[in-house]
Amino acid sequence: MSQATIIDGKAFAANLRADIGRRVAVLKQRHGLTPGLSVVLVGEDPASQVYVRNKGKATLEAGMKSDTYTLSPDASHEEVMAKVEELNNDASVHGILVQLPLPDQVDSDAILNAIDPDKDVDGFHTLNVGRLTSGQDAMAPCTPVGCMIMLKEVVGDLTGKQAIVVGRSNIVGKPMAALLLKEHCTVTIAHSRTRDLAGECRRADIVIAAVGRPRMIGGDWIKPGATVIDVGINRIDDASTKSGTRLVGDVNFDEAVETAGAITPVPGGVGPMTIACLLKNTLTAACRQAGVAEPE
Repeated sequence: MSQATIIDGKAFAANLRADIGRRVAVLKQRHGLTPGLSVVLVGEDPASQVYVRNKGKATLEAGMKSDTYTLSPDASHEEVMAKVEELNNDASVHGILVQLPLPDQVDSDAILNAIDPDKDVDGFHTLNVGRLTSGQDAMAPCTPVGCMIMLKEVVGDLTGKQAIVVGRSNIVGKPMAALLLKEHCTVTIAHSRTRDLAGECRRADIVIAAVGRPRMIGGDWIKPGATVIDVGINRIDDASTKSGTRLVGDVNFDEAVETAGAITPVPGGVGPMTIACLLKNTLTAACRQAGVAEPE
């Protein structure tokens, strides 16, 4: 059997970002509207700083307005809440993103639910979760949205496909399941306590791995020809690399590539799509708030 098609997330993301940039230019020309994204970063977590910097760069490249507000690591809950309220009331800000994780003294749930749901480009507000689950138009979390874009491009019509989501987080697992249901898949949500997890995976035409355990899903768990989307990003020791570590997914790629029909690599699969879909959500939010149609 031939090896799986590698789903190139970098190429998908580059195409999506270019398309968004074109549509933003049309929006400016037609309506004088520049979508604005504001990111709130609390503390000095190095990974968060890199991620926020990349978000800002991509936002500006797409022709949008980008602002980052960095608060000290010991910022109080009230200070973070005040910044969110300020951005809620700023008409030039269409998308608000509070970078997680937040320090212990800040109540993350309260902060996320304080964001205006129409500006909640991360899709974490309880109202957007409810809208998504009930099949309404909702801001959906960026990573699952990116997975769906790649899936629909690679697989085509998803109607009636057996899909399994391994992982039940609020950020990926649950919204991913809701998006798959919306596309008329038959969806199983599995997790670390699922009995015969391997057997459940073998029945699936589509496997979404989002459990946070390095290479947990073996090649013999994959139905021949299935499409595998690996959301996992795990750093493991590897003496052969300069840094002594490397990134792997939740799927054993070297095994699964021999069985699957198509598979995302780690890195270079789902990751690049997350920021591209943040831009997509910001464009959508700007158009909805202005009451104008999204440019085609």
